[in-house]
Amino acid sequence: MKLWSIITLEALTPRMRLACFTSIGAFIGMGGYVAHISNAASYLSDEPEACINCHIMTPMYASWKHSSHARVATCNDCHVPHDSLINKYAFKAMDGARHSTMFTLRMEPQVIRARDSAKPVIQANCIRCHGDTVHRSTTEPKFTRSCVECHREVPHGRVDSLSSTPNAAVPLPSSVIPEWLKKEKTNP
Repeated sequence: MKLWSIITLEALTPRMRLACFTSIGAFIGMGGYVAHISNAASYLSDEPEACINCHIMTPMYASWKHSSHARVATCNDCHVPHDSLINKYAFKAMDGARHSTMFTLRMEPQVIRARDSAKPVIQANCIRCHGDTVHRSTTEPKFTRSCVECHREVPHGRVDSLSSTPNAAVPLPSSVIPEWLKKEKTNP
């Protein structure tokens, strides 16, 4: 028997085919369910509320919301590259995979800090928006400091831990409980 014939559907018995298709269907179904409850489609947008799908980002959202940047910039304006659409979504995908892994495995830090790979992106975005104001400091070689070295509390203020904004008024994430289940719960 050739290797190719082993992996074709014809080589499987009807019961094995059923088991195979059931497993594939369950995998796709669970993937769809996880995408739904995680509100995965929201991460394709530039809406800041997408960031608070994860409760750990609530202090960051609350501090941004009360800053001057909230009137003119979203999270993505500062935290993702804008040189191309491909780079933007590739960066978001890598960051999203990292974040979801960390939050799923409960590895999130108490204090959120920009990673080394994110710092050049943030610096480039500071210059993208404020380049006319800081032209000299960004073009002369003797000025090598990043914007956040002096402006470290822009726009988030002092956010030192998960409990720094315990009573922050932020929009609640939408419920992941399907309407039909809510009705079942209320009807005895």
